[in-house]
Amino acid sequence: MPTLHLLRHAKSSWGGAGLADHDRPLTERGQRAAAVVGAYLRRTGIAPDRVLCSTARRAIETLEAIRGGLPEAVPVETTRDIYEVGADRILARLRATDPSVDVLLLIGHNPGIEGLAAWLAGANSDRDAMRRLSGKFPTGALASLSFVGPWSELSDEGAALIRFVTPKGLV
Repeated sequence: MPTLHLLRHAKSSWGGAGLADHDRPLTERGQRAAAVVGAYLRRTGIAPDRVLCSTARRAIETLEAIRGGLPEAVPVETTRDIYEVGADRILARLRATDPSVDVLLLIGHNPGIEGLAAWLAGANSDRDAMRRLSGKFPTGALASLSFVGPWSELSDEGAALIRFVTPKGLV
């Protein structure tokens, strides 16, 4: 049963004059929050077969901060395809995932990541996780969804939201 973990990048700075959105770094708070999420991944045994990460600096820095919670040799692909796009574009990218990948961690941005999680989560979802997801998808939050079938057939309400955690809820 494939599993998709959607991680929104941790808290980033708004940057100074002349700093492009793509180049915004994590704040100290964001670094701490990402480290908390990395520890959670390790503690709960979440071990992706592959990581798909936005090329934005804040997403890359989030990946670096959680790295200790990931399997040592997990392949990482960075792509601009999931930067500043809606849920539909992220979904198209996910549908192209290699069928050999069973567990995928995607590190991306709102509003696309929140919209995708809400769109995928179906009736078999954990009620408490759904309630928390419907409130807000803050920076550093992790939504985990499982589904039956290949990546190419991911569809509306076709997955079960099995967890939704935030850095604040983990400390």
